[in-house]
Amino acid sequence: MAEKKQEIGDGAGGPVVEVNPKPQNGLTSKLIDYLEKLIVKLMYDTSQSHHYLAGNFAPVPDETPPVKDLPVKGHLPDCLNGEFVRVGPNPRHLPVAGYHWFDGDGYVALIHCRICVFQLLSLQIYVPVSTLVNTVHLLLLQLVPTGALLDMYTYELCKFDQVVRIPKMDIECIRIMIHGMRIKDGKAAYVRRFVKTSRLKQEEFFGGAKFMKVGDLKGLFGLLMVNMQMLRAKTKVLDMSYGMGTGNTNLIYHDGKLLALQEADKPYVVKVMEDGDLQTIGLLDYEKRLKHSFTAHPKVDPFTGEMFTFGYSHEPPYVTYRVISKDGVMHDPVPITISEPIMMHDFAITENYAIFMDLPLYFRPKEMVKEKKLIFTFDATKKARFGVLPRYAKDDLLIKWFELPNCFIFHNANAWEEEDEIVLITCRLQNPDLDMVSGKVKEKLESFTNELYEMRFNMKTGVASQKKLSESAVDFPRVNESYTGRKQRYVYGTTLDSIAKVTGIVKFDLHAEPEPGKEKIEVGGNVKGIFDLGPGRFGSEAVFVPSKPGTTSEEDDGYLIFFAHDESTGKSSVNVIDAKTMSADPVAVVELPHRVPYGFHAFFVSETPFNVSKQLSNCTAIDPEQEDSPTVDLVQTKECLEGKLVITKKLDRHFLDLHAGLQKRTYLPIESSTLLSLGSMLTDNRRSDT
Repeated sequence: MAEKKQEIGDGAGGPVVEVNPKPQNGLTSKLIDYLEKLIVKLMYDTSQSHHYLAGNFAPVPDETPPVKDLPVKGHLPDCLNGEFVRVGPNPRHLPVAGYHWFDGDGYVALIHCRICVFQLLSLQIYVPVSTLVNTVHLLLLQLVPTGALLDMYTYELCKFDQVVRIPKMDIECIRIMIHGMRIKDGKAAYVRRFVKTSRLKQEEFFGGAKFMKVGDLKGLFGLLMVNMQMLRAKTKVLDMSYGMGTGNTNLIYHDGKLLALQEADKPYVVKVMEDGDLQTIGLLDYEKRLKHSFTAHPKVDPFTGEMFTFGYSHEPPYVTYRVISKDGVMHDPVPITISEPIMMHDFAITENYAIFMDLPLYFRPKEMVKEKKLIFTFDATKKARFGVLPRYAKDDLLIKWFELPNCFIFHNANAWEEEDEIVLITCRLQNPDLDMVSGKVKEKLESFTNELYEMRFNMKTGVASQKKLSESAVDFPRVNESYTGRKQRYVYGTTLDSIAKVTGIVKFDLHAEPEPGKEKIEVGGNVKGIFDLGPGRFGSEAVFVPSKPGTTSEEDDGYLIFFAHDESTGKSSVNVIDAKTMSADPVAVVELPHRVPYGFHAFFVSETPFNVSKQLSNCTAIDPEQEDSPTVDLVQTKECLEGKLVITKKLDRHFLDLHAGLQKRTYLPIESSTLLSLGSMLTDNRRSDT
């Protein structure tokens, strides 16, 4: 049984929950392991290699502490002072059977402009099976030799051959990581760390994979693998009290916290140290108000500071919408009514609305078994539905639904209001097949089409329309996030030659019309520029960093920063290009000391949120026992602090107890967004940024 959950820190968003699972490794665990190996041996074809565990998709084996003063070709602009982070799948342990690109553990790398990378993703799925115990009993009686059973009861398991064969792969090399870069004053440092999820900690305890994977969930075999996880949870072999996510999909910064996200779990808080190192602090449950999953793609309104999010589930309510204040207070849940469980990977906001996507990629475990498909199945007979809800609604009674031809959408670029219409800029995928990213059928990998579209929803007439903006595959659309929820002109996307290999970065001008007659993406019409990575070189999602914060300068005045890999040399780098000109000559190329695998989403956090002195410039120091306590010069105080951070409560107010020596004690009532930054600077006698 798990111990009582410990809480760390404080603030309006609530304490961060320390993740301390208590798995059990005894006879029961060994029996279940034996049964699982037997099922795999009898039912799984281990002869097929995994595309997403080979080449530069292959995981990197070790964490890397900060490597400073990396070689820089060109120059790193001052606006890049901060943290660049990226996530993606990097499994810690060899899979027992199937593997899907979404399965890897979260791995973070950081480059100290600062630059960080996270790699993670997994889906939380439960399939009730009433005959589970009887099924296990029958399998044991019919399939396991008597001698083996006797050996098991005497703690001697049968020795099977390795059931999964992955060429050139070390059994300990599969992990989830964050890759990151810390950039400051023209210099860069790189680090990579795992997101220390409950799942990762438990598999490290066992020394191998124990949780089911998306890649397992096909056919009867998938049902049995679900049973194995249910059995481990029921018998307390696995501790499910902290969830089972990987934190491998996306990163976002809100209320002074950097969050690692994966849509089947709660957010993990990651602290960025002053030297660019990364430390997983724990789970964020918003004072126990977050009871459901949390999307990997929440939206932060740059004008109000609020964060808007949702979670989806296989049980009603299938979708739940939430609003989180700029101070981290989570508002009451708003259930969204849809007909059956779906995958909803992203959504969008405008100044006054939230846009939900009821797309026909359904959670259908029966079809998984009958048709040997993955557990999410696309139904081409159903329409794509888009729900527009006032973003501060208390229920979904005011939601307005629109229909368009069937499709699926992984990623939206932005949305805004334009007279009577809601405009959504998105990447539209026709006939999605999640089996494409199981990595076993190469032909499927090369037939991936995901095009940029403009969709319009007229709130007066109820009419929806759509227009294609690109030819061939485009994904990972990004904009200048100072315009999130507001009308903007430019979209930056990645060009793809398959489902996962990024060949270049393309700039679209939404004020221009697409050039007719094109069969591939070329400069002209609404395509204002393409940065081609060249033969054998592939990249990742490019993040826009403005030269100046806000919307006072030109929208495209800034830079695009992204990871790249040269398959001919095996070397990786971070590239910085001019977002206005899209020049073929990079502004800067930072050579990395290690290979960075292909991954998912990236995020940039400016140095500004870490400027503690500026955040505290308007604070007044008071003693709670003496209301007329004098003001303290916070800048001078900051320089002499060498003690520990202690957070206390008095009269429902949060105070920071700063020990400056000689029993001197000062209390500061501060904003919760500042609290984490201060804590990072002071905790453990080290200065750090969060």
